[in-house]
Amino acid sequence: MDTQSTHLSERVFEASERSLELIADLSDDQLRVPYLPTINPLLWEFCHLAYFHEYWVLRQGAGQDPHRPDVDALFDSMTVGHETRWRLPVPERENALSYVRAVRDRVLDLLERGADDRQLLYYIRYSVMHEDMHAEALTYTRQALGYSYPTLGVESGVELSEEDASGDVHLRGGSFELGADPDTSFCFDNEKWAHPVRVSPFAISKTAVSEGEFEGFIEDAGYRRQELWSSEGWRWRLASQAELPLYWRRAASGGFERRHFDQWIPIESARAVIHVNWYEADAFCRWAGRRLPTEVEWEMAAATSTGQSLANANLDWRGSGPVDVAACSAVDSAVGCRQMIGNVWEWTDTTFAPFPGFVPDMYVDYSQTSFHTRKVLRGGCWATRSRMVRDTLRNFYQPCRRDVFSGFRTCARGS
Repeated sequence: MDTQSTHLSERVFEASERSLELIADLSDDQLRVPYLPTINPLLWEFCHLAYFHEYWVLRQGAGQDPHRPDVDALFDSMTVGHETRWRLPVPERENALSYVRAVRDRVLDLLERGADDRQLLYYIRYSVMHEDMHAEALTYTRQALGYSYPTLGVESGVELSEEDASGDVHLRGGSFELGADPDTSFCFDNEKWAHPVRVSPFAISKTAVSEGEFEGFIEDAGYRRQELWSSEGWRWRLASQAELPLYWRRAASGGFERRHFDQWIPIESARAVIHVNWYEADAFCRWAGRRLPTEVEWEMAAATSTGQSLANANLDWRGSGPVDVAACSAVDSAVGCRQMIGNVWEWTDTTFAPFPGFVPDMYVDYSQTSFHTRKVLRGGCWATRSRMVRDTLRNFYQPCRRDVFSGFRTCARGS
């Protein structure tokens, strides 16, 4: 097996093992999750990951037959509607595990025999990244359901910084190449390709917004002051009856607590706020006399020429959740912004749309069905795989979503 095949084999195996870890400790009853519009049935999602490898790598890439005849009707997310997934005859735990491992072993056997077709190798890389994205989704599913923090074979701990990271970084603007360079080893279709965008001078905060800062917004009646909200955001707030970030509650002592998986913990003033949606982030900015960055401003501030190791960032479940906004100074961007990579996904003011000349990749529904209906998030979070993250990576969610690991940083208004 050549070096490239060995490297991909390791990634295929490791991605599968992580998915297994994320459900291994759950009982059969816990695997039978109730219907929620923001999550998938756990065993369905688990099998869907194997199906993606099977469909693209083994069938489309290598011309092999399906492992079982009903997989398209069960696990194809492009044709099986979200609500339908709860009503399908999905295999129980042991049969699901058998299917997942059988597909994984067939992919590993393909690589062992030597896979040198460029398209096939691309399918393998894409399938690993797809599984990595779902591993993050499985993590926030456990949070949504109030399950315990997963037991993972991960070296934990991140660097905590004592230095002051407050204030803004001022950028002069200019012409900036937004998007991925064609020489990038892997990227998704919505990152293609780098194109010049004119950026006016702006000032962006060095850190993301903390729980303590967001507490100030709450205590100043931020959720009750209509003038702080966009019209759409105010409609969402009334309909959802939101008074606090998701998974927060007021403690008997009068302060606030947040639920971290199955544990209630007092909020920490320096910890990055998480589980806020775009509407909440936008309202906070209006209250603070600030604004959200555009995605080109975000990417310009995140761009780095120093090549620091992502091993120092809060990625890959290392922090077991978000950490203080001043942590991880070793991966500051070239202009001095902290945690542009890792810790929390950061909302931007930009509506998700194609870059000039957009052409969908083989997974045609990945991006284009979401254009003009989502907001762009950048940077990854504590549960994002480091092999996925880059300055140009674009995430996208509906502005009402706050179950995901999303936070934000701000820009000076008028800049």
